[in-house]
Amino acid sequence: MKKEPIPILTLSEKDKKFFEETIELTSIIKSQHSLFHINRLEDVVNHLRFPFLPHRQTVADFIFITKGKSVRSKGLDKYKFGTNSFFFLPAYQISAHDSMSKNVEGFYCHFDIELFNHKSIHPDYINALPFLDFTGNAVVTVSAAAKEHIIRLLQRMETEYTTKDAMNYNLLAANLLALFMEVKQFYQSGITTANAAARITQQYKSQLSLHIYERKTVAEYAAILSVSPNHLNKSVKAITGKSAQELLGEMILLDAKVLLRQTTLSVSEIAWKIGKEDPSDFIRFFKAKTGFTPTEYRKMD
Repeated sequence: MKKEPIPILTLSEKDKKFFEETIELTSIIKSQHSLFHINRLEDVVNHLRFPFLPHRQTVADFIFITKGKSVRSKGLDKYKFGTNSFFFLPAYQISAHDSMSKNVEGFYCHFDIELFNHKSIHPDYINALPFLDFTGNAVVTVSAAAKEHIIRLLQRMETEYTTKDAMNYNLLAANLLALFMEVKQFYQSGITTANAAARITQQYKSQLSLHIYERKTVAEYAAILSVSPNHLNKSVKAITGKSAQELLGEMILLDAKVLLRQTTLSVSEIAWKIGKEDPSDFIRFFKAKTGFTPTEYRKMD
């Protein structure tokens, strides 16, 4: 079978297939503004239906909470975050959103990296920001003093987005860049460098997110990390309580869920993509992990 690129939703498809199922699309998303969107969390939280199932999108996004709390995942890592905290998700990364408190206040923003071409800022510069990297810590908590400046930047972008039919992309890019520079000073990797097992485990999770379609065995990932499969397994077990093979299975399952919900690929095609050449093997694997067959999961609301 010919190998095809991983299917990813475009922003317009995401608007139709994801946001339309969870929020009042016309009042919140301006579909013609494909490069940028911003809204207040308190304006939409009562329209959201949690949990959001695993999904992948072409735009990067972030949530900034000024009040309340939320639980959201990035790849295999789940984060609980609250007041004065950002959650950043790079484009193409898998995410699920478990919950958000009803009293939440703050901002949601998504943007296409091409937005920065309007400001003559090379997209690689933005991609190099640690919190927008596949391997970076998703949550950044800022100080109370920095929070006031950050809110002013977000309000300025909100005004540009909500009051202008033709947005000034240069202005939006400049304000986003200023926001990122403010946030960057508070970034912490979340990994204790003195703990080799934790470092290896996080690197393993990151590599799973990046290479799940090309590499199917623990030994292949151990080779990337320059450790033996046994050492990788011991490190992962010490940190997570699970084997390296179990984490590999979780990543395969996560990708299968995304493909079932966001593509029209057949169950057989999805089975092949995730390394299960026999569709019946994939069906047994999926049902054992979720309690549903792939077809049943695809039809879930």
